[in-house]
Amino acid sequence: MKDDVTPKHADDVIARDKRYVWHPYTQHGTEPEPTVIARAKGASLFNTDGREILDMISSWWTCTHGHSHPKINAAIARQAETLEHVMFGGFTHAPAVSVAEKLAALLPGDLNRVFFSDDGSTSVEVALKIAYQSWVNRGETGRQTLIAFDGGYHGDTLGAMSVGRSSQMFGAFKDLMCQVCVLPYPATFEGDNAADEREAGALSAFEALIAERRQSIAALIIEPLMQGSAGIRFCRPSFLKRLVEMAQSAGVIVIFDEVATGFGRTGSMFALEQADVVPDLVCLSKGLTAGYMPLAATVARDSLFDMFLGDSFDLALSHGHSFTGNPLGCAVALAALDLYEEEQTMDRIAQINARHRAMLDALHTRPDVTRPRVLGPVLALEVEDGGQYQSEASRKLRAWYLANGFNIRPIGSTVYLMPPYCITDEELSRAYAGMIEGLDQLASGAL
Repeated sequence: MKDDVTPKHADDVIARDKRYVWHPYTQHGTEPEPTVIARAKGASLFNTDGREILDMISSWWTCTHGHSHPKINAAIARQAETLEHVMFGGFTHAPAVSVAEKLAALLPGDLNRVFFSDDGSTSVEVALKIAYQSWVNRGETGRQTLIAFDGGYHGDTLGAMSVGRSSQMFGAFKDLMCQVCVLPYPATFEGDNAADEREAGALSAFEALIAERRQSIAALIIEPLMQGSAGIRFCRPSFLKRLVEMAQSAGVIVIFDEVATGFGRTGSMFALEQADVVPDLVCLSKGLTAGYMPLAATVARDSLFDMFLGDSFDLALSHGHSFTGNPLGCAVALAALDLYEEEQTMDRIAQINARHRAMLDALHTRPDVTRPRVLGPVLALEVEDGGQYQSEASRKLRAWYLANGFNIRPIGSTVYLMPPYCITDEELSRAYAGMIEGLDQLASGAL
């Protein structure tokens, strides 16, 4: 059977998909048929009829440099000609070493030890295991409590689900989860007059938790500056800085989940730069390979790595993946990292930020929009109070945007844009106009 996706065969692809495929975050009892994508280029996807769909959420926040970038295409082709994969236990190769070296150079302090895995969930799982076992290796087996934040999402493996328990995604698994204390998250937005109060409340709750359970706490994890799946919620760098100072002063291991925030998504290469802190562990994925390949990294401080050294395997991190340090993924990551300098990507991110900010005045005047906010190349707003991951409004808007050529996928009440950095000014203008028209349709009751 052919696997092409010309218009002639699109119906066949849909029929086969319906028979065999189980899609992520999908209720197959109610979800409409998926769109068959035939190709992609730059900021655009194209269906089997050749219709363009602007990818305004970077295909779940991964495609930093856009689709089908010629330099990344060439890098993956070259690597495939020499080494496509080798087990990473007992072997190494130049692409993986080079990626680790580049990440260590980009990250501050002694964040130098890179453990490769497959995706954001596994990068978090590795970080949680490193944090916990580091205490076991020191003989403190009572350190079993993790600290997370309300609304936080860190992935779908068991440990990651545990620290994301308040994200409303994982109710069926609550009895399997490990011990987690959840702190309030001080979400803020443009013109917020209560940010100081919310931050003080969160820090006070953390202080009380430390006083009560200091000897049982293993680690704290947070999405720095931006919670993604909770509805693109922002916090301020000053809050992060004080949080990290308090945690590290109390001996609590700090994990920054930069899976979604890394590689320019908050306006700096990593969100931690804006808070001027050095966490103990950093989780990376998504933009690491610009959306091309599954690859993740958990980066640890040298001092943490040293806690796993010794004469006994019992002290070692007994964790791994079949595709750890995959050479193809590493070759893509190297090319993607090089593009930040070659294409002056951070300057382009600043330009997107300026365009987003110019939109705020228009959004503030709309009675149907609340809490408009911008962080780096991310623009977000609310269209209704409350709402689950897939609210009625979000489903209606998503369908309208897709029908009109935009991959804009609201999260509950949150409508947001997170475009690839290669997006042109004309494409941004088109996306703004489309976003506004969709909001107009929703407000008028036409959807």
